[in-house]
Amino acid sequence: MFKPLLASLLTLAVAAPAMSATLDPNQAQARDIFSHLIAFKTEIGQGQVPVMAKYLADQFRAAGFPDSDIHIIPHGETAAMVVRYGGNGSGGKPIGLMAHMDVVTAKPEDWQRDPFTLVEENGYFYGRGTEDIKSGVTVLAANFIRLKKEGFVPTRDLVIIYTGDEETSQDTMEDLVKNHRDLVDVEYALNTDAGGGELSESGKPLVFGVQTAEKAYASFELTTRNPGGHSSLPRKDNAIYELADALKKVQAYQFPVMWNDTTVASFKALGATTQGKLGEAMRAFAKDPHDEAAAAALADEPSEVGKTRTTCVATLLRGGHADNALPQSATATINCRVFPGVAIDTVRKALQDQVGPKVEVKLVGKAIASDASPLRPDVMAAVTKAVHSIRPGVAITPIQESGATDGLYFRAVGIPTYGVNGMFMKTSDAFAHGLNERVPVKGFYDDVAYWHVLLTAVAGKPGAK
Repeated sequence: MFKPLLASLLTLAVAAPAMSATLDPNQAQARDIFSHLIAFKTEIGQGQVPVMAKYLADQFRAAGFPDSDIHIIPHGETAAMVVRYGGNGSGGKPIGLMAHMDVVTAKPEDWQRDPFTLVEENGYFYGRGTEDIKSGVTVLAANFIRLKKEGFVPTRDLVIIYTGDEETSQDTMEDLVKNHRDLVDVEYALNTDAGGGELSESGKPLVFGVQTAEKAYASFELTTRNPGGHSSLPRKDNAIYELADALKKVQAYQFPVMWNDTTVASFKALGATTQGKLGEAMRAFAKDPHDEAAAAALADEPSEVGKTRTTCVATLLRGGHADNALPQSATATINCRVFPGVAIDTVRKALQDQVGPKVEVKLVGKAIASDASPLRPDVMAAVTKAVHSIRPGVAITPIQESGATDGLYFRAVGIPTYGVNGMFMKTSDAFAHGLNERVPVKGFYDDVAYWHVLLTAVAGKPGAK
């Protein structure tokens, strides 16, 4: 019994916020909030998002935010939350601040530590949502509370927008935009769920990316149909074979090369620090996006191909109904990541052209296309100031991400959105959606400090009246 008991005591020692004595009050407050948020099992089906929202509402009220500025919007088993920090109006229209409260499902039996307990160990915070993106929920809440205590009066309203199902249907964000626009009608939004800083494996800061564009997510079903029959009497036309032929055509097809101000600037910046043929291709593409050789080299690199075109790939397959029967239908799911500015139906038509009229091509679920956000000098200047406050001199570059966030919905209705997560991490430390998700302890506290600088940069100075 001795060893298990000792192990339990050690686990409690690292899991509890006992290290607060070594932290300043703002860091200790952020850590306490972070610990509470990780404990909420805000996975799909658990019904914990509204409970977490209530906890956050209590923190805001205790800091002096009136009930009239705290809104929890139920949506089935989940919810969205909007918190307004009132300004004096001298700076213009409000600024939105984004994060999501839900997390991807975590199976405790697969983890080395309890995924719903914040564990500090060997310089990392472990727990589901530490990276994606309860750290973002935390830094926004902690800084609202800190700024309120400091008597900060923003020159414009600051509006936190917490959604409840970004990892699944994104219905709460869609509902906010469509049915609660008055609560989230902002000039632009700063998103904690995108962008961020990259560290080398030795811990050296390399670059900070401001996400100004993201690709839309769209899935299509390709279906072939046939009268079928007895398998002892095979016919020349066969739904499975015809689907296989169609899939080979999709595999061989490449969408046209595309670019925007973000991708050109990003390749220019990244090309300056990337070695070998990949760096050469980045620099050549940034100099001339019509360079076919450079585009081809980027297309051969999985991490880069999504930055230069729409991509579609087969992800699911089903067909037939019995071992001894000819298939009456066969269906494949094709998942596409659509380049900013390209209409979803344009992609569907391109797939249809490739597979021919005998194959049905149908959009599955919903999909939203959006344009890239403009490279606003005021936003870039504020982000640069905030980044350099924690990592002096690091290069700042706009980036386009191949994944999708709730920012799609804002961009789709004309609200520019910028992914400006303040966390610096090594690529090897990125375990979002995976086992043993973690973030660097230093990265978390730097993120807290970064957002304080960023918020005061975009909306005035502490103590402004």
